Amino acid sequence: MAALDSRQARLATLRSAQNSDGGWGYQAGRQSWLEPTCYALLALAGDAASRDAVQRGWTLIRSWQNADGSWRPSGQVQSSSWATALCLTLHCARRAFDGGFDRGMRWMLETRGSEGSWTERIYNFIRPLPGEYDRRYRGWPWRPDTVSWVEPTAHALVALKSAAAHLDHPLVRKALERGPGWSRRVDDGERMLIDRRTSDGGWNHGSRRVLKTDLPSYPESTGLALMGLQGCPHFDARPALDLAERYWKESTSPLAKAWLAIALRNHGREVAPQTTSPPGGDLMVVALEAISYPNGGHQWLKVGAQKATAA
Repeated sequence: MAALDSRQARLATLRSAQNSDGGWGYQAGRQSWLEPTCYALLALAGDAASRDAVQRGWTLIRSWQNADGSWRPSGQVQSSSWATALCLTLHCARRAFDGGFDRGMRWMLETRGSEGSWTERIYNFIRPLPGEYDRRYRGWPWRPDTVSWVEPTAHALVALKSAAAHLDHPLVRKALERGPGWSRRVDDGERMLIDRRTSDGGWNHGSRRVLKTDLPSYPESTGLALMGLQGCPHFDARPALDLAERYWKESTSPLAKAWLAIALRNHGREVAPQTTSPPGGDLMVVALEAISYPNGGHQWLKVGAQKATAA
């Protein structure tokens, strides 16, 4: 009961902090941004008391899609955002397979890290780059035309795998099988994550070794990578999940504990309910904590789980 009350307190906090435009900022009363808005909508999905709030947020997000199919990070910033992947995951959760989904999926499939490009090869020949990783594997970058990183790659993989659960829908099939197809991009992204795994068995933001020095992993990055590797046929997740469980027990970071709990639950490993402390002031963390509870929304980030419709 305490866990249920704690989750409801977080949902109430999100509802009360919603901006007049329908979105959420990183802090209450601040400008709406795409990332916290997407997480808030995933947390509130399926909650009867939040139906109106979800619809208002969904309407705002729909208005932020660019002509090229990507989503911008806010109403005031016109560039493409890595959080396009979160918008596509929301489309899957709502079964909103329409023109916006099709354009977004086209952008997602065509976007990739710049590893192995001629520009990088020339630069690396002139002045060797400090990061050591296999440049054959290209995930997704924070911004187009830059190198791949763990977090945007993990979210892109979840979006693509979530969509693949609906291949029986003609528009989804058309969107995923365009060009080289989704399966090749998924395989490339998975191999990129596996290659970037650190020597201690987890992940950091993007490099396992720099200047001939092994780098440590971080709890939140480990949770995110495991989320992206759900269902990967060429990766034994058990050792990394063991590390994630240890991180979950030891970490004092609410953000890290939330991502670790989401990843562990979606890999079939139960953890104790998330904190029963009052919600904090970081709305993105509040939303992720709500998602991390049992039946709290983590299912929308689980590969193949998007069969029901999020209200």
